[in-house]
Amino acid sequence: MRLPFPPLVLVLALLWGSSFPMLKVAVETVPPITVTALRALLGGLILLAILGRDIPQLWRGGITLRAFTLQGIFNCVLPWLLVSWAARSIDAALVTILNSLSPIFIFLLTWAITRHEPATGRRFLGVMLGMAGVIAIIGVDALRGVGKHTLAELACVAGSLSYAIAAIVGRRFDNVSALVPAVGSTLTAAIMLVPIALVVDKPWTLAPSAASMLAVGGMAIISTAMAFVVYFRLLATVGSIAMSAQAYLRILVGVGLGMALLGERPSAGMWLGLPLVLAGVVTMTKKR
Repeated sequence: MRLPFPPLVLVLALLWGSSFPMLKVAVETVPPITVTALRALLGGLILLAILGRDIPQLWRGGITLRAFTLQGIFNCVLPWLLVSWAARSIDAALVTILNSLSPIFIFLLTWAITRHEPATGRRFLGVMLGMAGVIAIIGVDALRGVGKHTLAELACVAGSLSYAIAAIVGRRFDNVSALVPAVGSTLTAAIMLVPIALVVDKPWTLAPSAASMLAVGGMAIISTAMAFVVYFRLLATVGSIAMSAQAYLRILVGVGLGMALLGERPSAGMWLGLPLVLAGVVTMTKKR
């Protein structure tokens, strides 16, 4: 079947969308900061092993340590820590909506500042259709909680803005293999996250369950190592705005996993939001 949008956009949505149920299992016995540190460290080491004999590309490809560090900060450290902290205070539904703001931020930053790719009215329509679909699927009731935990909500919004900045500055890696920025950014993120986890969580005092550790391993392999390669490949081929369409498809992945694994039943809002999300994704990713 030929999809009406680039297949890798759906692949990335599947890889990142699967992180939500795994994260829920992981944080049952492992604190969020330690989970994110392990995710970055294990994911980076897996990617480093895959890079193999091409490891010298990390310093011979013309990419500076500063570029890797900025990408690691904006794509891993800041959003992972901010969203993990916010999720302890506000409902998951509101976290999901606020975490889906990155396509809007990417479009606005591209249109107003960077202009590194066309920010057309058609693409803006796609961004708004997708956001409307997300709100319909999650439920308008989730927005009624806005303002009760302002700092946590602002942390979620800041996390989405951080993802948007990462997607834009990530275009600097267009001329190298997707493995190179994936390795460089995850390992630099791990270098920053591991000390924080050691100081805050004291992981040697923890007693994690086997299920939590398996979930952490799954996030490292699926939602970090595999996902970051696809992520940088999409940035280089379809651009940051089209890549961000996966943020909306992730909602459908989460709903689908809930139906398949947890026996959840689709709501009326899902049937309204589904065509809106799909229309938004197609409008954002189609070249014409």
